[in-house]
Order: sequence, then structure tokens, then C-alpha cells
Amino acid sequence: MEISLFFVLLLAGIFHAESKFMVYDTSPRLVPGKINVHLVAHTHDDVGWLKTVDQYYVGSNNSIQGACVENVLDSMVTALLADKNRKFIYVEQAFFQRWWRDQSETVQGIVKQLVRSGQLEFILNVGIIWTGFLFVWDCRNGGMCMHDEAATHYIDMVDQTTLGHRFLKKEFGVTPRIGWQIDPFGHSAVQAYLLGAEVGFDALYFGRIDYQDRDKRKGEKSLEVVWRASRNFDASAQIFAGAFPENYEPPPGGFYFEVNDDSPIVQDDINLFDYNVQDRVNDFVAAAVSQANITRTNHIMWTMGTDFKYQYAHTWFRQMDKLIHYVNKDGRVNALYSTPSIYTDAKFATNESWPIKTDDFFPYADSANAYWTGYFTSRPAIKRYVRMMSGYYLAARQLEFFKGRSDSGPTTDALADALAIAQHHDAVTGTEKQHVASDYAKRLSMGYDKAEELVAASLACLAESMPSAGCGNPTTKFQQCALLNISYCPPSEIDLSHGKKLIVVVYNSLGWKRDDVIRIPVIKEDVTVHDSNGKVIESQILPLVNAHVGMRNYYVKAYLGKTPSEAPKYWLAFSASVPPLGFSTYTISRAERTASTLTTSSVFTPRAMETSTVEVGQGNLRLTFSSDVGKMTHYTNSRSLVKEPVQLSYSFYTGNDGSDKDPQASGAYIFRPNHTFVIKPEEESPLTVMRGPLLDEVHQRINPWIYQVTRMYKGKEHAEVEFAVGPIPIDDGIGKEVATQITTTMATNKTFYTDSNGRDFIKRIRDYRTDWDLKVNQPVAGNYYPINLGIYIQDDKTELSVLVDRSVGGSSIEDGQIELMLHRRLLHDDSKGVAEALNETVCIHDKCTGLTIQGKFYFRIDPLGEGAKWRRSAGQEIYSPFLLAFTEEDGDNWMSSHVPTFSGIDPSYSLPDNVALITLQELDDGKVLLRLAHLFEIGEDKDLSVMSSVELKKLFPGKKISKVTEMSLSANQEREEMEQKRLVWKVEGSPEKEPELARGRPVNPTNLVVELAPMEIRTFVIEISSLPLRKSQMPEDGRYAA
Repeated sequence: MEISLFFVLLLAGIFHAESKFMVYDTSPRLVPGKINVHLVAHTHDDVGWLKTVDQYYVGSNNSIQGACVENVLDSMVTALLADKNRKFIYVEQAFFQRWWRDQSETVQGIVKQLVRSGQLEFILNVGIIWTGFLFVWDCRNGGMCMHDEAATHYIDMVDQTTLGHRFLKKEFGVTPRIGWQIDPFGHSAVQAYLLGAEVGFDALYFGRIDYQDRDKRKGEKSLEVVWRASRNFDASAQIFAGAFPENYEPPPGGFYFEVNDDSPIVQDDINLFDYNVQDRVNDFVAAAVSQANITRTNHIMWTMGTDFKYQYAHTWFRQMDKLIHYVNKDGRVNALYSTPSIYTDAKFATNESWPIKTDDFFPYADSANAYWTGYFTSRPAIKRYVRMMSGYYLAARQLEFFKGRSDSGPTTDALADALAIAQHHDAVTGTEKQHVASDYAKRLSMGYDKAEELVAASLACLAESMPSAGCGNPTTKFQQCALLNISYCPPSEIDLSHGKKLIVVVYNSLGWKRDDVIRIPVIKEDVTVHDSNGKVIESQILPLVNAHVGMRNYYVKAYLGKTPSEAPKYWLAFSASVPPLGFSTYTISRAERTASTLTTSSVFTPRAMETSTVEVGQGNLRLTFSSDVGKMTHYTNSRSLVKEPVQLSYSFYTGNDGSDKDPQASGAYIFRPNHTFVIKPEEESPLTVMRGPLLDEVHQRINPWIYQVTRMYKGKEHAEVEFAVGPIPIDDGIGKEVATQITTTMATNKTFYTDSNGRDFIKRIRDYRTDWDLKVNQPVAGNYYPINLGIYIQDDKTELSVLVDRSVGGSSIEDGQIELMLHRRLLHDDSKGVAEALNETVCIHDKCTGLTIQGKFYFRIDPLGEGAKWRRSAGQEIYSPFLLAFTEEDGDNWMSSHVPTFSGIDPSYSLPDNVALITLQELDDGKVLLRLAHLFEIGEDKDLSVMSSVELKKLFPGKKISKVTEMSLSANQEREEMEQKRLVWKVEGSPEKEPELARGRPVNPTNLVVELAPMEIRTFVIEISSLPLRKSQMPEDGRYAA
């Protein structure tokens, strides 16, 4: 690389000194009164799709796709050095950071010197006319990857963007200001206002919007808008947004210039055949005029590149040099090398007023029968894995902070990197090839292993009574249960005879005290549970049913390569009460014969001859089931006086195979159903009811490949539904897409509400779009939306809310009903690029079966206007479940020799009910990154949609806070600086001065109180005088604050 750079420089000097061939004039200039064509040279390098991220980087496995990102980066540098006016932009940090680490100090120095000299610039400065060439390493989005916008949670989006932005700030001192989401399959409101305006972006550009929407916007010249995606912040979080006329490739007319592309080059040697300069100039001008006719102002952008282009960058730049030279010589239009930043500044300088866009760009269709709504659910297992690891990463970072970050010990870094890559728009989406999906899962597993070590070490440190100087070398060895969802937990499946005891440490990553029921598998039923004070607490034994035992044995063998030991026969359930950002300790031992606190669940199988209905529930909530038809029939809450007929059902859509007049098939991306079939519960498999003091369960075998458990917990007013779907049968040669429905009699008038990336809720109306008159071609697929937190419906009396444990697709296809897509198994590719059917299997010894998906959803019915509190609080609990760690005790000394209860914040304090702590992380420089998020929207709840406050002194007890700096969302610049730089766009029909909406005031350095307005997220870098753990306060009950 070093040699090639100097060789190009030398060659360039010789060429310009001795060649008689003309030198192309590529000087950048903007010409008033002419169409200015901004040529934006770019490559779109997927961080995994058809090949793994490693294969794409090094260029292996080219039988699938000829792509080598290392070549792109090498070749781009040399091409740029050949002409100071050339510019290029690059996105994916996951690739660039690998390349950067491999370069010599000399090459890195050249790159940095070009940045310092002004010849090499990242997108940062506000300016229109540029001299020197621009070399932009991932300075549009700046994240580790171009994340998806449908199947991603906002916390993951923020985390992966922060990783990339802080790297760029550290290495190059730049802060990106342009969003570049050119390939995700639809665009979210959260992306626009949170991952756009709140990270300091001035503009956001993207390639994919609905084909009907695009056609209308072309006619109205409204492809470029001011996007006000947040009802809560309106103009204060707006962003300039532009949709490309035809995806993110060069314009029609033959402007692809990779080595093997078939577009005609500019042949300008009159001594050779096929001289075509004027033809190529005419093609250029025609394409420019065509695009200008659908674009406001005299500036248009050409995206010169596409997937994995510029592997030999000279082929592109040579032709663009010629086009710029000859087009400008022709004079009808003006062409220049440009960037999204330069283009944005040029647009802003015109002082144009722009149309307003609200809400989002979902769902996306690129033709009448091609709705990209299947990927909302595709590969539900990896979607769940990503969500589990996301919540685990949040908790692990907290524990890493409490213990103190160590350069020599385990860290959360590997999990951070794996999670960042998993947010890619062909990763968590489920739209990658199977071997690539396996690679993502492997990376998450490896990252989890490292984070698990860190969590175990941190909990051991906090649990052992260490001197105030720090942790030392804790001796406790904690184990965790990554496969607890399939009833596999070796640490809890131990023989407790001969005085052995099981210690369970329960960590709560939420900022408020939490009481919840824990369920772990045990081998014997004669056990008892003691809390942190040594008091025996109530517990419940439930039998482990055959359906769960079979799943456990099969998947442990498939995933771990070993046959598990004898299956446990029971679930042990007990209620845990855990302080905020802390843990409580529980001891499980063999029960005394006289123990009265352990209850074995009663198991009841009602027969239709005996009774027609069965009522189950704990406390205020009661669910009624019909034993005749095996279905839920009524929901009753005695406290809220809600009584509503309700039914749970399953159905499947048969996936279109693409054999009709329109060859569009249903596949990884596309949901195109043929027919709907209702799945009726099997008559020979009656309900099984399990009752106890902590929870009731209703088990149902819906059909041979669907099993359902409905749970009601003591003190809770919602129902939990656990499902196991699969293997979906395909022996009939038909792919199937399995959905569940929750049906009520509510009059909902086609209206429902879905979340945006787990944050804001957006109103949806069936068969309707706010921006155009929708032509309905797919009445089911065209009404599906992405769901990350939940979905709800309401009428004039009640509201039904459903929360999910992963990203899924969902809708309200009929009034009074909510539908969730749970699993998809299809036999045909949908011709959108992945070239592989979505047919997931699990294999043992070369024998493969379809994948079974196990998951949960939660539902509750409230009086109108009272559901938001549950949606928001329960949503946090689903995202951040209890973290369980296990160890054994052979004596009676654990509670006396260890700290049984811990809270990382002041023992008397907890966060307000409407505020969540979404980041608590020690940075490499010893400072602390803190993010606090208000959970409620304006007007969402009468009590909680209000300004709230957090006391930093009580978040960091016993520590001196020396400095608090408010930052942008991605923590790469001070908030005040970001606000001062932001462009303020004019909007059609808006007043000159927009009303200011409430936001929290700056933090007073004396009282250190953070205010948060509804939906506000505030990010801080905090300097604390002493980060290592200090057990400065030790109450008599053993609880201490870090």
C-alpha cells in the first residue's frame, strides 16, 4: 500500500509533465442559473449479506459474489491521490476500522496529513465551494454499519452509531453531519429525529420509498422535504430529507463504470474508433434535465456507485473526470465532484421553502405485489437473540462500571462490536443467506462469552466483602444460563442433598425497584427458597411438560453438540424483589418436611362433560376459557371494571410461489400471501390448567406444531402468552407464514398504533396513507408494520395493548383485532437479491428439521387512556429482564461472608417512573457515559407525560462529580456546539418563528439535577474523581451503594 501511494504520486507528476494528452479540468464550481450536477462517488458495502463480513472484506467466497472491500479502500486512496479534485464518501465503519488497523503509520500519516492540509476532508465543515479533494471514511452515518430501521431497537441504533462516531472523533477529530441510509427497506420516524437531528445531522438521504409515494413526489417535486418525525419535538428536531429518484445507483443513461460494467465509456481519442464524446455529453445532459424536472432548485445529486463498486476505482474516476471536463465545456449544465455535505449546503443556500413530511416511510413496496413487510418477522430466532443480547449488554456495561473497567480483564467490547454489526440492514432483518445468519449468531455468541465473564467477575466483586481499596481477586465463580428459554440451566439442575445450597443472585438493570417471578428448572420438588435476610419465602413447583422437555433435549444437542443430562422434572417459581441497579441474593436448599411455604401446583384437565368454562388468574385479572372449544373467551379486571370478550387464535398464510401472472414470490423480504387458513385447536388435546399461589398457567396443544402456555402472575394485570411454533410442515410443497390473532369486539374504525423502534407510537389506518391516495393491491401485506415494543387498538371505552419480545410484523387486519406474524418458512426466493429461500432448519447428524421458534407476547386491556403506563413500564421490563447468576454453597456462611443485597445508586433513591437509564458506561478515558430517556410522549399519560428530574448525586453516591458535559446523542460533540451549527430549514406554510417546545434546562453544576421533558433523551459525559468501587456505606441489612 505504501509503495503504491508514492508510485501514483510519482506517476502523476511524470504524466502531467510529459504527456501531450489533455489534462481534464475537474475544478469544482457551482454555477448560478445552471443545473449543477453533484457527482457523489460512493460504494455501498453490506456488512454481511450474501457473504459474511470477513468474506466481504478479504474478497473470499467469490463464487457467490465478486466483492472485496479491502480492494475498494486500497484502490480508492490511490485514485484520489491522482487528482486533488476527486471526492469519495464511505460508510461502513465495520470495514474501515479493519482497514485502518492494517495500515502502516506512514499511510495513516498521509491520510491524516491530507485531512489537516485541507486536501483530505471529512464531512464536517459548512461550505459550498471546496478546494482539495474529499476523502470521507464513514462520515455520513458514521456508525459501524448502515443499520436497519424496522427491526432495530432505538437503544441498539444509538449504541452502534456512538461506536462509529467516537472512533471518527478520536482518530480524525471530525463529527459527521449527514445521514446516509440509502439501502434500508423503509425509513422510521426515530431514524429521522433521533438518529438524525439529535446526533447533529443536517440532512438525511435514502433510496427506498414506496413506488406510489415516489411517483407522486416526482410530480410534485417533493422528493426532498423537511421531515418533522416527532410530534413531541416538531420543528426543534426536524431534518432535511431526500429520497433519490431511482434508488441509490447512477441515473438512467449508462453511467456505471466498474471494470466489467457495460455502460459506454467516454472515448475521447479521435485517433481511435468509436469516438463518442458528444453522445456521452448529450446522454449526461438529458439525464440531468430529466432529474432537474422533478427536483426543486438547480442542484441535483447523482449517486455514482452502488453495491461493492470501486474495487478498481480508477475506472470510475477516469470516466467521471472526462464527463466533468466535457460537460462543463459544453456549457448546458454544470458538473462537479461533490458530497452529500456540499450538496446539502448548496440546497440550504438557495433559501427555498420545503414541503413538510411527518410520521414515517413504512411500509415500503417497490411494485404492486412486492411489499417488503415479510422481513419484519424473517428469522425470528436471530431477532430474539439480538434483543436478548441488547438487554444483556446494557446490564453488563452497568456492572462493568460498578466494578471498574480493566484493560487486562474481560470487557463488553466484543459484544458491543457484534451487536453493532447485527443492526445491519441485512442482519437483524433476516434477509441474509443462511451461512451469513450463522456467522452473525456466532459473533453474538462469542461476544456474549466475553461479557458473561465480565458479568460473573463483577458480581463476584460486588458480592464479596472486599476492602475499600477495590475488588482484588474475587473467588466466587458465578455461572449463567444462556439457554434458560429452552429449560436448560445446568447450575440450577443440581442435587441439593447433603446440605448443598444453590445461591441465586438476581440483578436488576432498571432504575427502579422491581418485583417479579423467577422460574428456573430443578430436578426435585422438595426445595425451599430463602431471601437475602434468610427468611423463607413463598415458592411454587410446576411440572415441566413433555413439549418443553422434547425441545430442550433436541436443541441442546443441536447447539452444544452433546446430549443433556437427565431432564429436570419441575420449574421452581419464586418472587424476587430487587433494588434499582442492584441485586438481591436468594438461597435454594432442600426443604424441611414441615415446610409450608412451598406449593406444588395443582394440575387440572377440564372435560367438556364436567364444565364448559374454566376461570384462571391471580388477583384482579381473570381469564375465562371454554373447555368445549379450547379457547379463551373473556378478559375481566375487577379493579378497572374492564370486561371484554377476547379470543386468541392462530392461522397461516400460504406464501405465493411466484407462478402466477406476476412472478413475485413471498420470501425473506416480501410478504405476498395467497390464502389464509385458520388453525383450529385439536379436540383430542384438551386444556391443562396449573394453579398455584404465584402464577396460573393454561397449556394448550393447538396442533402438532403449535404449543401455547398462557400465564397470569400474582399482582400483575396482564397475561403472558408463550408460544412454540414449528417445525412448520412443508411436505405439501407449500411455504407458510404463521400468525396469531387477539380478537375483541372493540369498534376500532380501521385504526391502530405501532411503535417506531421501541420509542414513539404512530397512528396507522388500514388501507390508508397520509401522503398519497393508496391503491390497495395487497390488503394484508400492505397493512403490516414493524413492531419492536408493541401495538395497540382502542375504541371509545377501552384499549387493548400487545407487547412483544423481539421485532415482529403486525397489523389490525380486522376491526377489534391485533395480528402478529410469529414465524415464516418459505420455499421460494423472492428475487430481491438473497437468492435463497427462507427455509431455516436445525440439523443433528445430517438429519434436518424445520426450526421451532419459542417466544412470548403480552397483552392487557385497560380503560381508554390508561394503557400507556403499562406499555412503557412493562416494555422496559421485557427489554431488560432480570439477570440471573448461580453458584453453590456447601456451608451456612454465604449471607454472613458476602454482601447479599446491593444497589449502585443511593439506597433511598430510584429513578422516576417515567425515566429510564439506557446507558451507564465507563469509557476508555475513565469518564462515564450516561444517557437518560423520558419514556412517555406528550399527552400519553395524565400523570407521567410531564417534566421529570433525576438527581445525579444520588445516581453516583459516595463519588465526587467534578464535571458534567451534555453531549449530542452519539456523544461525539457538546450539545451546545451541535445546536449552534445546525441548519434551520424553511418550511412551506410555517411561521417564521416556530413555537418552542419544552426541553430540560441545562444542568446546574451545583445541584446536578437533570430535567427531562416527554420523550427527551439526554446524553452526558461525566467526570468522577474516583471510579473504582467504594463500599463507603454499609447498612446493617447488608445493602450498600457503590
